[in-house]
Amino acid sequence: MTTNKETIADVLELLTLNQEAMSACIEELALHLLGTGATELHTNIQGALTTLDTNAQGITSAIRILRGH
Repeated sequence: MTTNKETIADVLELLTLNQEAMSACIEELALHLLGTGATELHTNIQGALTTLDTNAQGITSAIRILRGH
């Protein structure tokens, strides 16, 4: 039987995987923009990607707690 904590951890894990996929896509677009000379836009995107990465680490920590690790 699945507990509420396991269900929440599973959902958070799926959201984290989606976040990582979107980050990879955004990073590819940012690199393309950098190649076109849009350095300021690239820098702004890198800042947002850093925030996504920081938040993903927090979510991963919550998943570990929910799973009892």
